[in-house]
Amino acid sequence: MASAAAAGAPPGPAASKSRKSVTGTRRTVAALFLLPALVLLGALVVYPIGYSIVRSFYNASGDGFAGVDNYKALFTDDGIRTALKNNVVWVVFAPTVSTALGLMFAVLTERVRWGTAFKLVVFMPMAISMLAAGIIFRLVYDQDPDKGVANAVWVGVHDTFAPSSAFPKAHPGRESPLEPDQGGFITRATVHTGQPVALPLVGVAPDQLPGDTKKAVAARPEPGRITGTTWQDFTRGKGVGRLGAPDPSEPGYAGMRIEAVEDGTVVASTKAAADGTFTLSAKADGARLRLPASNFKEPYNGVDWLGPSLVTPAIIGSYVWMWAGFAMVLIAAGLAGVPRELLEAARVDGANEWQVFRRITVPLLAPVLAVVMVTLMINVLKVFDLVYIIAPGSSQDDANVLALELYRKGFAESQPGIASAIAVFLLLLVIPVMLFNIRRLRREVRR
Repeated sequence: MASAAAAGAPPGPAASKSRKSVTGTRRTVAALFLLPALVLLGALVVYPIGYSIVRSFYNASGDGFAGVDNYKALFTDDGIRTALKNNVVWVVFAPTVSTALGLMFAVLTERVRWGTAFKLVVFMPMAISMLAAGIIFRLVYDQDPDKGVANAVWVGVHDTFAPSSAFPKAHPGRESPLEPDQGGFITRATVHTGQPVALPLVGVAPDQLPGDTKKAVAARPEPGRITGTTWQDFTRGKGVGRLGAPDPSEPGYAGMRIEAVEDGTVVASTKAAADGTFTLSAKADGARLRLPASNFKEPYNGVDWLGPSLVTPAIIGSYVWMWAGFAMVLIAAGLAGVPRELLEAARVDGANEWQVFRRITVPLLAPVLAVVMVTLMINVLKVFDLVYIIAPGSSQDDANVLALELYRKGFAESQPGIASAIAVFLLLLVIPVMLFNIRRLRREVRR
């Protein structure tokens, strides 16, 4: 009886110590299996964090205690303050734009038959390293439209609506009848009908002249009209050609605009023919002929994407190109779990697609959107490769971020104390985001 009672009694303290886990593994054995991982975690995470904290209180040489001087430098050093400001811009815009594009792509591709192929194309940049993406976008943002894709497109669109001049470098030569006037040139003397006018210029490369250009010819006088010629008054070879008169080998300035100006008012205007000749009505009699500044407008060379004012938005654009696909895939996975009957019920009740998206789809996707936003926020706080590769030396200070400043202080400027302080500061910035993520995960588990 006693043995039976003992068998039915609850296990004592000794029995609880040897109790196995749910998987049937004893705690001691589980601890032994976890020990290598814990050693690696301590060696690769805990020790570097502790060492960085200690090192942040020492000077550059490491043999003198600096107190909080390194932390004061975080808010007094101009380079670090610029990096901190840029990090704020990164944290606000990069995750928001990437998540918004990912949400848009995930929702819209559900309605098209080729949605899977589109998702594959958008996600492909994730397979490219940050270094390779930086090199790609350094070329994309090149200032030369013949090299940079962004400026090639931009210049093409601009020139469609506002074409540049074919004579940006043209200017009067020796003994010219022209003088400067408001970015253009004007004749020194007035012109009269029946007297041909010569408007010679130099300075345009032959390969930059309009395609319909012909050899210049001297204009013939016409009663009651102003006639003339504008041309390239330059012939290759020493001692050849006549100054101030068209020679057989000299091209006309096809399309050059000529205005007759009297008392500051344009009374007549025309454009030169392919051979450089032009004709004005009798209204131009007694006026001065002007070649307006529009003839000499420099060709549009695009946007300085990597200049001081646009370098940070340009780099953020390259980051969005890489990570919008990541956001899209996660959001599409969450969207697949949204109950379709809720969406259909909302449509039956009279809601349009925008209302269904704003009041049903987005609230149901809120946990997934939070995961994407938090992940990208942590990611952009550590961004280094893109800024280091894309930003040229002339504007790298303007594109500076904390991770890049950490590298510059620690290696380029030999100030490991300040670099360690920046590392600790970055850790402090990441901790609130991590705590938010942990609390969110715990709420999800309780549900």
